[in-house]
Amino acid sequence: MEENKKDNVQLPDNAFRELKEGEQYEPIMSPKKVYPEVNMWSVTWGIVMTMLFSAAAAYLGLKVGQVFEAAIPIAIIAVGVSTAAKRSKALGENVIIQSIGACSGAVVAGAIFTLPAIYILQAKYPDMAVSFFKIFLSSLLGGVIGILFLIPFRKYFVSDMHGKYPFPEATATTQVLVSGAKGGSQAKPLLLAGIVGGLYDFIVATFGWWNEMFTTRVIGLGETLADKAKLVFKVNTGAAVFGLGYIIGLKYAFIITLGSLAVWWVLVPGMGVIFHDQVLNAWNPELTTAVGAMSPEEIFKYYGKSIGIGGIAMAGIIGIIKSWGIIKSAVSLAAREMKGKGDTTADVPRTQRDISFRIIAIGSIVTILITFLFFWFGVMEGNLLFAIVGILLVALIAFLFTTVAANAIAIVGSNPVSGMTLMTLILASVVMVAVGMKGTGGMLAALIMGGVVCTALSMAGAFITDLKIGYWLGTTPKKQESWKFLGTLVSAATVGGVMMLLNETYGFDSGQLAAPQANAMAAVIDPLMNGVGAPWMLYAIGAAIAVVLTFCKVPALPFALGMFIPIELNTPLLIGGFISWYVSSRSKSEKVNKDRNEKGTLIASGFIAGGALMGVVSALLRFFGVKFDYEGWWANSWSQVAALAAYLLLIIYFVWATKVKEKK
Repeated sequence: MEENKKDNVQLPDNAFRELKEGEQYEPIMSPKKVYPEVNMWSVTWGIVMTMLFSAAAAYLGLKVGQVFEAAIPIAIIAVGVSTAAKRSKALGENVIIQSIGACSGAVVAGAIFTLPAIYILQAKYPDMAVSFFKIFLSSLLGGVIGILFLIPFRKYFVSDMHGKYPFPEATATTQVLVSGAKGGSQAKPLLLAGIVGGLYDFIVATFGWWNEMFTTRVIGLGETLADKAKLVFKVNTGAAVFGLGYIIGLKYAFIITLGSLAVWWVLVPGMGVIFHDQVLNAWNPELTTAVGAMSPEEIFKYYGKSIGIGGIAMAGIIGIIKSWGIIKSAVSLAAREMKGKGDTTADVPRTQRDISFRIIAIGSIVTILITFLFFWFGVMEGNLLFAIVGILLVALIAFLFTTVAANAIAIVGSNPVSGMTLMTLILASVVMVAVGMKGTGGMLAALIMGGVVCTALSMAGAFITDLKIGYWLGTTPKKQESWKFLGTLVSAATVGGVMMLLNETYGFDSGQLAAPQANAMAAVIDPLMNGVGAPWMLYAIGAAIAVVLTFCKVPALPFALGMFIPIELNTPLLIGGFISWYVSSRSKSEKVNKDRNEKGTLIASGFIAGGALMGVVSALLRFFGVKFDYEGWWANSWSQVAALAAYLLLIIYFVWATKVKEKK
């Protein structure tokens, strides 16, 4: 029977386990045959997915601070359209659609974690200049660097370490693509969930029928606790954030929320008691309010987030130390192949062919040279020294952290890119000030540098997922690598436009867009570039917490992320994680639990994609002047009661929709 027959499409038994001595992995698409991969169909759909999900991911990331990985929903849509078009042998095409489209989440994360900080600081320093060209180029160059730096590590992560890394997201995406090749109807629950989640979030964002947040301030006792004891509980009631929590799962959602509660329920109230009448402004003279007179939100903003920043930075350093052996192994492998001591293209199976390492080396040099020219003439105002120092920092940090990003994705499916970028910004700020670049020019330069590094690391982490999917299924790595550049170009242009649209519509300094990572970047860089000083003691406390957590075998990064992202964006992750646990464990049948969990992943992906896309539509309506006045209603506590009721109905629908028939 041919490999393309639907009955024969299944992953081998050794797909997810370590190979025995002398055992080989044979993917679904035989290395000895040629299959449809890159053609007008796959490239066109890949570009469409890149544009749609770049817009959606940018909105969601700026709204709640979390960028969803687009691989799973794009894979489901690819399966749906290929099934509807009755395309035969569509598996290879679907991988290419997913690979090009997945550039969206990677480029978006790199851009929105850093570049909105320019707009945030621009409100304070009007002479800071920002343009579409700068946003586009920093995203594009960063993405290209990430692709080029990651390719030499492909064989190590996806082939040499076969079965040793779980690759959770790549596993889920691969299963979707395999199910599609079998002729499944995976797209139907995703489409329905996208409509439900999209309408739910659209109603809130556009018409304001109920509040987007529920807080304990809704009752008198809660208001008293917030004012007197600095204790408050909040939860965002959006469908997209709930879906994100489901996919993250209970374990990591719990750790993230634990970090949040450590700040909001221990540190914030504790500071309110200990420093009640004191003004703590050693690093920021603009602070003139005693801690006891601040709201819980203000204590978190001025003190709590800095501890989280220190924790994230230290988690990044620990990641590099843990990955040092990987760096050496992959570099030596690439060096052997460049010298001709490794395999040559002629005798390498189709499924193991990469872009030539000589081309990668030349491409890396050319890209770094273009980035240097961009820094020199577009960012550093013609100062050669500043440009040289800037490009050396960017190239070195991007290369060292590439393996950290890939390693994190391979193990837990989440990329600690924001923490690594924060450390980059702190280092870049200190170094640039040391060579004489300060003030608004220094802020802009450091943020653009951070944007390039952040996008490079984000792309590297996301790309290793694509390559692992291709390895399991049997696509040609060289084709994935080559067309990834097109997706990066399209996504960089899209995210630049969406970012400018959202700034014009809401304004990053208005507080309507959380943009927590960008706000953290702005908070870090402002004092460093103005000689005011930085809260090094708070950073040190966060770093110490990360070290202790690491020794206790607790993942430091998600805990630290929870410490600096607002509580209302962490608690729904825990709710989603709890529902994930409930859905996947309530039956006595393991098969039923697995089926329910897979269906829940589809529905959660629909909530994320639908909610985020309709959020962009709502932003467009506001941009064109279509706005409904619901501020008075939201000021009423009953709007929060309505939000809680709507949220409970959404959760009930989700649990009901995950039901599958139990076979007796």
